Amino acid sequence: MRARAALAILLGLVVAVPVVAGRDDPPRSLDELERRLTSAPDDIQAANAYRRSVIESGAYDRALAFFETLVAANPQAANAYLNYGFAYVDKIPAAGSITQVILANSALTQFTTSIALRPTWIAYYTRGASYLFWPKIFNRAALGLADLEKALEIQRREPKRNYHVRTFVALGDGYWKIDDLPRARATWQNGLTEFPGHEALESRLNADAARLARIIDEAFDPTRRVDTDLSELWSMR
Repeated sequence: MRARAALAILLGLVVAVPVVAGRDDPPRSLDELERRLTSAPDDIQAANAYRRSVIESGAYDRALAFFETLVAANPQAANAYLNYGFAYVDKIPAAGSITQVILANSALTQFTTSIALRPTWIAYYTRGASYLFWPKIFNRAALGLADLEKALEIQRREPKRNYHVRTFVALGDGYWKIDDLPRARATWQNGLTEFPGHEALESRLNADAARLARIIDEAFDPTRRVDTDLSELWSMR
């Protein structure tokens, strides 16, 4: 049981990142992208393209070693830490069960450092949604809600983006997970007011209790692998 719980936790990190609709330029060589990041360590688009190339080539250990060196040389580069965390997440499906736990914990450490350096929407959203995958016994949903509320505060101060709807979905799911259905429904309804017709929000609001449980269970299914491509942040408006 404990092993299964740990597996659910670490795989949760994989699916916590936003699903993206767009793509960047086609992946380029690792050497080229490493040179670009070395000269511009906070370049989130270059780091995203680099991780995509790493996934294609399976060079996970190379990427982790590179990011370790990159953040050591550039300790104020918040986006480098963010993508360092995603690099750990990217390796999880290719690792054994014991290593997966270590990778998951390491990813959270990098996300936390990124938040400390620069409290961005994506950093808070990613860490917050990640916490929602922990089994209830660990009481991590409250931590997730705190991060997601921070993400909501940030997006209120920014120009409205299509991906901001994800905060309302995840935040409502978090309230559902702590058995606060009225607040969960209010959160989803607020999201639907800002993003009319959004399928995920409508399905939750229109579902009965049993169906709603299935929807959220499927949304946080630890066996599902979701893309960690961040290009949604600059390709969707």
